[in-house]
Amino acid sequence: MLGAGPIAQAAHLDACAKGVGLELYALCDSAPDLLDAVSSRHRPTVTYTSYDEMLADDNVDAVVVAVADQFHVRLAIAALDAGKHVFVEKPMGVAVEECEQLVAAVAASGLTLQVGNMRRFDAGVEYARAFLAERAGGVVAMRAWYCDSAYRYAMTDALQPAIIRSDAASRPAGEPKADRVRYPLLGHASHLVDLARDLCGAIVAVRATFADRLGARCWFVAVEFADGAVGHLDLTLTVQMDWHEGFHVYGENGSVVARIFQPWYRMASEVECFAASDRSFHRPLCPDGDHYRRQLEGWAATIVDGAPQRGASVTDGLAAVRCIVAIARSASTGERVTLAEVTGGP
Repeated sequence: MLGAGPIAQAAHLDACAKGVGLELYALCDSAPDLLDAVSSRHRPTVTYTSYDEMLADDNVDAVVVAVADQFHVRLAIAALDAGKHVFVEKPMGVAVEECEQLVAAVAASGLTLQVGNMRRFDAGVEYARAFLAERAGGVVAMRAWYCDSAYRYAMTDALQPAIIRSDAASRPAGEPKADRVRYPLLGHASHLVDLARDLCGAIVAVRATFADRLGARCWFVAVEFADGAVGHLDLTLTVQMDWHEGFHVYGENGSVVARIFQPWYRMASEVECFAASDRSFHRPLCPDGDHYRRQLEGWAATIVDGAPQRGASVTDGLAAVRCIVAIARSASTGERVTLAEVTGGP
């Protein structure tokens, strides 16, 4: 595990401890006080303040990159160069070109890289994906929304462990989180875009409208899928209501309606699928679960057992960043933007 900060403490360290096929062998962080405090709670076999030293340890098979977005690509490539499989938090990177470099590095290494889009491991989303593939026929249209609640931090304070922090923690230059337009696009749209792609396929063009009004920021995005289907994505931060996330997909032979819950509740989505073949609704009783744990178990199964990769791949990570950049460009210009022409960052 590279990084002992908030996302590691709230999600990945417990996932490693509980997950099938996983062992938390090493924990690395450049802040000695943070490393000592977090290690006392999670008890890795060894600890490192030097990433290079951890990568040189032959007992390390794979690395979870759980650090700031701006460090993802460089540190993921270092792990691949050292012969380690990689799990990297979303977004995979902050610019198209660096994500392309990571795609090339994965191809050259022959190793497995998975991006942390944990919604792919929500049992309700998995059911919806299978229903769409097997019973719904072609997709006509979809709409999805990710609306962060104004009361989210009261929820997470109650649900997450007490987060240990350090003034010595490594941080990217400047204050990326202070940019209240770019940061939400990278951090939150990465979920929304990956969900749309996971359910309905590649996105080829977008047209976005942005509003910064009355203390909230909202992106409404018309999307075009490669197969001719259309969609609408709504990213709003924040809404004066409960956490509001979900999707509708309208297919040739059926449709799906889903409600997704705030992830720290560890609840599977509520999904209702209508099949025209029997004119019946199908509503699975999905087991609640830890999506963060399930995604690391899926990653481990691919590495150890050769199981098909269920999580977002390096090419999925590149496609998501490319789409996010396209959304930012379209919101700025008001024009339709094709993803093939996109470079740079949002």
